[in-house]
Amino acid sequence: MSRIGKKALVLPPKTEVNLSGSLLSVKGPLGEISRDLHALVVGTVENGSITLAPKDDSLESNALWGTYASHLVNMVQGVTVGFTKKLFLEGIGYKVEVKGDKVVLALGFSHPVEVMIPAGIKVVIEKNAIIVSGIDKEKVGQFAARLRDLKKPEPYKGKGIRYDGEVVKIKQGKKSA
Repeated sequence: MSRIGKKALVLPPKTEVNLSGSLLSVKGPLGEISRDLHALVVGTVENGSITLAPKDDSLESNALWGTYASHLVNMVQGVTVGFTKKLFLEGIGYKVEVKGDKVVLALGFSHPVEVMIPAGIKVVIEKNAIIVSGIDKEKVGQFAARLRDLKKPEPYKGKGIRYDGEVVKIKQGKKSA
């Protein structure tokens, strides 16, 4: 039994949920997101709330019930509040800037690294901080992870791209005699 799925999700004001066939779409002040419901999960919309339930009593449908209930909660939160990930760029000579629909990073390589910004994602640069925001939690997290993978923080000086709040354990270097 899914603890998240058992609860009916009460929609915040200015938020609409439409369920047509297997297409679930959520519309709010920040935008609109839609997702296909799996055939083993059934949804009902009534009186400003939405409830999901498993179609049968199989293990797979119970697992998908909780998963899709969690997706629904994230969709509603995305169109009302939005999601942000904050990354920090540390290192001498490391720079980042947004040029049009690309993020251009100087990470100590022989060439600048350019990354296309996906549709629906907004990137803001403040000094050495990269703020990735959007309404789709999966896209925001995936794009932030792609940026971090370009130059992970190294364990000796801590140079690289790290998440806000991420602790990089610094190793001791070679000992001199």
